[in-house]
Amino acid sequence: MIKKSRLSISTTKIIMLGFIAVIFLGSLLLSLPISAADGKPVPYIDALFTSTTATCVTGLVTVTTATTWSVFGQIVILLLIQVGGLGVITIMAGVMIALKKKMGLSDRLLIQDAFNLNTLSGLTQFIKKVLKGTVIIEGIGALLYMLVFVPDFGARGIWISVFNSISAFCNAGIDIFAENSLCDYATNPIINGVTCALVIIGGIGYIVWWDVVRVFKNFKLQKFKCLKTLSLHSKIALSVTLGLLVFGTLSFLIFEYNNPLTLKDYNWFDKFQISFFQSVTTRTAGFASIPQENLSNPSAIVSLLLMFIGGSPVGTAGGIKTVTFTVLVASAVSTVKNRDEVTLFNRNIRKQAINKAVAVAGVSFAVVFVSTVLLSAVTDKSVIDILYETVSATATVGLTRNVTAFLDIWGKLIIIVTMYLGRIGPISLALAFALRKKSKNQNIIKNPTETISVG
Repeated sequence: MIKKSRLSISTTKIIMLGFIAVIFLGSLLLSLPISAADGKPVPYIDALFTSTTATCVTGLVTVTTATTWSVFGQIVILLLIQVGGLGVITIMAGVMIALKKKMGLSDRLLIQDAFNLNTLSGLTQFIKKVLKGTVIIEGIGALLYMLVFVPDFGARGIWISVFNSISAFCNAGIDIFAENSLCDYATNPIINGVTCALVIIGGIGYIVWWDVVRVFKNFKLQKFKCLKTLSLHSKIALSVTLGLLVFGTLSFLIFEYNNPLTLKDYNWFDKFQISFFQSVTTRTAGFASIPQENLSNPSAIVSLLLMFIGGSPVGTAGGIKTVTFTVLVASAVSTVKNRDEVTLFNRNIRKQAINKAVAVAGVSFAVVFVSTVLLSAVTDKSVIDILYETVSATATVGLTRNVTAFLDIWGKLIIIVTMYLGRIGPISLALAFALRKKSKNQNIIKNPTETISVG
């Protein structure tokens, strides 16, 4: 038991220190003259900020990616995005597989903890499928992007397409062709469709991928009955994702329909696709097809909720995750109905999962609260703008109401730490909850239990 506990603790440290090492290395590379478009070294604080936002697949930037960085700098950023999206552990495992090195028990436990899996069997095949699936999806995305970007940018459009595809799949939201993100392509159905598809596929989670593939293989034999064989995790992730996308789209369509700064001048179809894109991008994608500072207050509040929830577990998205949110809601409903068990899709949820959901949400909220207070002390922006910035950083979204570019050094440091905690905190907390300290001495005196008033 002692060895297992130490191994679990080292797993948490490896993940946390692994991200720090990648961020630090990236910042050093980006601070070199060769990384800057004009050959002059970018201030280290901006290099550190860019390395953090890329590795944490957030998308908030203090300098314009398209004009500040050289091709070398952009390659560094893209590699950081890919490593951050897949995860340090996935990359490490992929390298071991490529070098044909046998993974020991400690390596397998590390992968199991990183992906929150329930078994040690088939981990090598799981990593191979994740890497292969990632390359295929990002490749298809790049080819589809080329239909628009190559005619618009010529040969450079190939590089833009590759960069944007990886950034979208990893839910990073960083682009290299404009200062206003995807606002110039707000009504382009190809750009909207490809970006939304990549974001959703990357954010839905690898476990759901293979579960859906398995079900579709049996579709010809069982028709729609095979949908019942989806795992509980997949049912929650898919249904909640769909529900949030519909909720977000309708909310933005209603609240922004007559807003002269956003949707008023567009036709109905364009209003719909812009609203849908906003609903998707708030799920930790970070691309913007309309200026976020022009959103009405109701739309901004809906965006805050969607950003905080984020995508699904074991994927490239951030936030507290759809499954966590669903477990919290189900637990609250069960309490209100005075039920002893929390049930979803006719399955009881373990108490450990409920405790983990409460802890992850609580820690994320604490990070948002502290970073909001600190950022409020160093900037004179409105509360809604600051909250938008901190929730975006904590949930690794990357959307901003024109705040990031005007941060001073203290503001940048606050957001850097917030992005890191947002990317690492919930993961580390989940791993910490996996540690079960059981004493061999069963005669330990327990503290007495006393009733308190709650609510």
